[in-house]
Amino acid sequence: MIPAERKQLVSDKFQALFGSQPQFWSRAPGRVDLMGSHTDYNLGYVMTMSIDRDIWIAARPRQDQRVVIHSLNAPGFGDFALDTLEQERGCNWADYARGVAWALQKSGYQLSGFDGLVHSSVPIGSGLSSSAALEMACAVMFQIISGFEWRPVEMALICQKAENQYVGMNCGILDQFSSGLGQAGNALLLDCRLLETRLTPIAEGIKVVICDTRAERNLTGSEYGERRAQCEQGVAILRHFYPDIAALRDVSLPQLEEHRADLPTVVYQRCRFIIEENQRVLDLAQELPIGRAARLLELFRASYQGARDLYQISAPAMEAMQRAMLTAPGVIAARQAGAGFGGCMVALVEENMVAAFAEQVVHDYAQNTGISSVVYPVSSAAGAGKLYD
Repeated sequence: MIPAERKQLVSDKFQALFGSQPQFWSRAPGRVDLMGSHTDYNLGYVMTMSIDRDIWIAARPRQDQRVVIHSLNAPGFGDFALDTLEQERGCNWADYARGVAWALQKSGYQLSGFDGLVHSSVPIGSGLSSSAALEMACAVMFQIISGFEWRPVEMALICQKAENQYVGMNCGILDQFSSGLGQAGNALLLDCRLLETRLTPIAEGIKVVICDTRAERNLTGSEYGERRAQCEQGVAILRHFYPDIAALRDVSLPQLEEHRADLPTVVYQRCRFIIEENQRVLDLAQELPIGRAARLLELFRASYQGARDLYQISAPAMEAMQRAMLTAPGVIAARQAGAGFGGCMVALVEENMVAAFAEQVVHDYAQNTGISSVVYPVSSAAGAGKLYD
């Protein structure tokens, strides 16, 4: 859908819901990690890219300190008072908006209410960070309506707090930071400890392609928390031998191997994956601008195999999609995206072969799973901000 058509669709629905046209618009992109699964909460490195799939919010101010927010993509809605957020939980997607309001107020911001309508081109529950995009788009709208200054890094941290402490998903900073600080034309090398980024161009002739398994993820469940706890257990044990370490980012592979016998097997496996994945991110930062196909394939394959065998975040649908991607014409490299357990995967594809690649992946995946997948190229996009100044 082209932007003008999308704006008209949202405006018409807003008129039907609220009896007027929207006055303000905000947007925030989804993201795909090109390397760095689960490294963010271990204070490591991620190669991330904000994408041209995003969330829009159209809104008008209210005078009664309430927020009423609907969505064109999900059932239910939010209707909450800004002074009773501690008590009001709606148990639906609107809790992300409530959580952002709660976290902004906890950080000292004075907020004003609004009527809002959400429209998303980010697939929900697919590993492309639709929740973080919603949070960041809400933060932008509160900034517009309430009149405070927009500080992307601070807003990303506030939105992470909303998801951690209000929604109850103990995520790292990757998703919110990517949505807030993405830049068109580049991937970003993110240092999750220092919260610093380095622009990383992708070599000419390479296109990033999303391959959606249509296997829905729900990471507020136990799997994500278990992986994080196992990494923290590994750090706690290793700190007895290396008192200066604070996170797996600080542990070298020789140090881990030296104390392998001191770690439960599953904890060792989790730690090994994170340590190796961090190095792969740094290696990819050197390789992406060059575009050597053999090296990119090697890095992506090692990441996928480690995620499957050591971190155990794969799923049957992901296995089928990986096979389909690696045998399709024009493929350079392929791996998991996001936190795993289903959802989307990502491939690097020769730009002039994207159509043939997509057709073959859809065919082979459906033949092996009976599931109709969605495959589409993406480009890097600017971070969260105001629309239609």
